[in-house]
Amino acid sequence: MKRVVFLLTVLAVIAMTGCAQLHPADTAQAGKATVSNAILRFDIPADALGARDPQLSAVLAKAGALAAAQKRPALIRVTALGPDLRYINEAIWRGVPVHQANKPVLENLTAGANQTYSVSIEPLQSGG
Repeated sequence: MKRVVFLLTVLAVIAMTGCAQLHPADTAQAGKATVSNAILRFDIPADALGARDPQLSAVLAKAGALAAAQKRPALIRVTALGPDLRYINEAIWRGVPVHQANKPVLENLTAGANQTYSVSIEPLQSGG
């Protein structure tokens, strides 16, 4: 129950801040039945990132807290350009408790040309 309340709180914060909007399903995939394991996925607006918006930092920290609150290890996947990864990663780690037994795994991907920055949280797949 706490997990559901926490998730709803994170989603409400994301919706209200306007800094990070939930990513709608890919329209090219709309006709296909897709299965997503994503716990949460959102895009990072360039203007909020460029301004180092405190609301964006709070949303990123809440994403880290959400990943840390999972019963199974979670993967946080960040897609951005190299110079911005440090800021995003630090903001995410601020939300993870220091003495967390089940720390999330952070994966950084380099964004391509015209690719939006994004954060996704998924269950960590065991085995490779």
